[in-house]
Amino acid sequence: MQVVKAPNPALRVQTKQVKKITPGLKTTLKEMIKLTKTFKDPEGVGLASTQVSLNEAFFVVKDKEKFISVINPKVISASKKTKLYFEGCLSTPNIWGEVKRHIGIKVSFMDETGKLQTKALKGILAWIFQHEIDHINGIIFQDRVLEQKGKFYKFTGKDKTGTDTFEEMTI
Repeated sequence: MQVVKAPNPALRVQTKQVKKITPGLKTTLKEMIKLTKTFKDPEGVGLASTQVSLNEAFFVVKDKEKFISVINPKVISASKKTKLYFEGCLSTPNIWGEVKRHIGIKVSFMDETGKLQTKALKGILAWIFQHEIDHINGIIFQDRVLEQKGKFYKFTGKDKTGTDTFEEMTI
């Protein structure tokens, strides 16, 4: 299993709902978590099915120190208040952008056991969920940057203090 890179058409797939939690799906979710953990700089905090060329609605996200599996997610409500996030993606290395996202969302989804979960999410976790939900709907963050008339940045390395440096770019 590996992460596909843009412009791979798998990233544009609108996924189908998972009909049944199978042993194969559970194995795939575990493999996705393992793969996401291999990304260190920047750290991998989420990975959607489309990023590994699969077409069902699921992803994994890092919640504090553990990963959770999210199957058939649905946004129930979203805060009116938004925040501009500096966003990147494992499928588009070294490209970053400013994306406005809701600071809070309420979502329902199944976990890897098939249990229905409903959660109110805020801050970084809400942002990661929105990014991954976009992925399973065939949307990449660059689409959001363009529709919001935001800016793109290219990772240029680290300065003397070890801080990441970026340069504005056009796509």
